Amino acid sequence: IRELFLSLSLSHNNQTTLAHIPQPPKPQKQKQKKQNCHCPGNSFTTPSLLFLMLFLMILSFFTRSYQYHHYCNKVLSLHPLTASATKRRWLHMDSTTPNTNHRFRRKDYQKIVVIMGPTGCGKSRLSIDLATRCSPSEIINSDKMQVYRGLDITTNKIPMRERLGVPHHLLGQIDPAEPEFTPSKFRSVAASTISDITSRRKLPLIVGGSNSFIYALVANRFDSESNVFDGSQPDPVSTELRYNCCFLWVDVSLPVLNQYLSKRVDDMLDSGMFDEIAEFYSSEEYNESDSVTRSGLRKAIGLPEFEKYFKTFPPAGSLPTGRSSGEDEVMRQMIYDEAVRAIKYNTCQLAKKQIGKILRLRDAGWDLRRLDATEVFRVALGLAGSDSGRSSDIWERQVVEPSMKIVKRFLEE
Repeated sequence: IRELFLSLSLSHNNQTTLAHIPQPPKPQKQKQKKQNCHCPGNSFTTPSLLFLMLFLMILSFFTRSYQYHHYCNKVLSLHPLTASATKRRWLHMDSTTPNTNHRFRRKDYQKIVVIMGPTGCGKSRLSIDLATRCSPSEIINSDKMQVYRGLDITTNKIPMRERLGVPHHLLGQIDPAEPEFTPSKFRSVAASTISDITSRRKLPLIVGGSNSFIYALVANRFDSESNVFDGSQPDPVSTELRYNCCFLWVDVSLPVLNQYLSKRVDDMLDSGMFDEIAEFYSSEEYNESDSVTRSGLRKAIGLPEFEKYFKTFPPAGSLPTGRSSGEDEVMRQMIYDEAVRAIKYNTCQLAKKQIGKILRLRDAGWDLRRLDATEVFRVALGLAGSDSGRSSDIWERQVVEPSMKIVKRFLEE
């Protein structure tokens, strides 16, 4: 480059010398001014040369920077651990809307998928569908009652046969006799579990309806002393997350969900929920606990509602059938029915509160991808017409397939 500029400069000077006839000096100027320094054969002054040298230095710097950048990209693309980082990603044209909220797309953070929604909406079902069809995954339970061991029917844990071999963490692992498993403890234990899962190149799926646990886990700044969902602060929800999160929100219309939850309570009682609660009330864990200040598993819906029943009629391990005569049997059945109604009501209230917390997170700026499963439940309850199809087909079409597209795009980003 320097030789090129020098040759151009010399050529320009020669042409200038031949084209112009030098003028004779004026007689009145006896003493010429001191001429600027000239290079041999060059008509540029010293400032011009300095400017040219500076330009050449800058040009050389950018040339070397480009060469180094090109070399690094070529070398990194050959390395197995960094090839994916330098691979060009192309946009996927499908029905899902791209996520442009960069607060939830930190490439240097661990990637996790969070499946949230009210109780009974099908979160566990969707987690198994994704874990068995998408990237190799492991599930971390984020339901504050299901983390405890025992009362599997009452807390509605996913049965072993329905897990299809997918590893589950924090599902029935905590001893009910231990101190309450708080959101702070969940934040610590779940974070260690996520690191372990990602170290084995698997995708963590966070699944559960306890939004306080989810917030404690993913929020970058978490204060265990404050409750971001009680509405006491104007903007308490943090939008800075410590993971690269993909939020899937399984939503169901509340009136339809309430009908399903009422039916689910009846199904749980038919599956042995009453006997399970009776066994718990006769266990040492309950006898040693304080029934006034409940904590941990003792707050699970079903235990407080049946407390009056088992205080009046100590656990006998059998459901009242109404075949015996006498006032005691009438009272027994009346208290039992009252407990069942309370369980149904409190379950519906729980779902309403959970939806309210999810809406609060969404309004604060969390990028929640809503999946409407209302039609699935309408068909399952017989509320839809005969031409609507099977509920399993609707679940596949309206919930599973959109979820897989969202997760696939998330993993490719």
